[in-house]
Amino acid sequence: MPSSPVTTTTTKPSSQKTNSQAWYRPTLSPEHGVYIMLLVSFLSGAALAFSWTWSTTLAFICAFCGLQAEHPLVVQLKQRRSLKPRLLIWGGLYAGVAVAIALYLYWRQDNLLSPLLWIYLGAIAAFLIDAISVFRKEQKSVLNELITFAAVCLAAPLAYIATTGTFSTSALGLWLLNSLFFSSAIFTVKFRKHKQHPITPSLIYHTIASLLVIGLWAIGWLLPFTAIAFSLALLKLGIILLRKDWYCTTKIQFVAMLETGTASLFLLIAALSLLPVHLPG
Repeated sequence: MPSSPVTTTTTKPSSQKTNSQAWYRPTLSPEHGVYIMLLVSFLSGAALAFSWTWSTTLAFICAFCGLQAEHPLVVQLKQRRSLKPRLLIWGGLYAGVAVAIALYLYWRQDNLLSPLLWIYLGAIAAFLIDAISVFRKEQKSVLNELITFAAVCLAAPLAYIATTGTFSTSALGLWLLNSLFFSSAIFTVKFRKHKQHPITPSLIYHTIASLLVIGLWAIGWLLPFTAIAFSLALLKLGIILLRKDWYCTTKIQFVAMLETGTASLFLLIAALSLLPVHLPG
């Protein structure tokens, strides 16, 4: 039954008003898993630093705003045939805050060759690669996702350097550990999208990643107990392969619980292995 003229007249202005005010609403990345990745990586870096300072807080705000800047700017690239003021305004605002804090932290280092410079260059390079992938419609490629995940995990050495003012091979090893752990989801989540997806790519990745983690432990970049945290990625893979039918058909909330649970345990093991028995007073 068609709607009455009165109903049509009252709803249309409301819709127009909502659209006209849309740019006021902040943009937030819908990728909730990335928040977990950022938080776990940053907290593990802070644990390696043994302390939390004002610079640590600023570094976290910088990393968070940098993450939030990526989403609206990438969406604008996807919709480049028409400008979206809301995306440009909030993307620019987030980027401005991130850059301002980044420059302040770099200035406080009082060293032109501060390790922070390499963190910033790595993040910028990852964003440019992601932007190029959007143009080529290859944003969901395995290579681009590996680069993106590694860029988010730069939060670990960022927290360490901002807090201590120094760099160490342990911070580099921790970044690689976080990157390898979280990148495992790139291969396991494909079972959700394609139920007949072969298990070979997942097995190859986890084998190579395990050997790399063992190598990082062997050369002293990771403590043995810290390296053991990666076994949670293998445990998660085992659960998925044993319960493949359930994993492919269950609600996304349960998949999120699995990912969040293993990430939380990963942080717990890594943090406990990095923190000293007695924190400095």
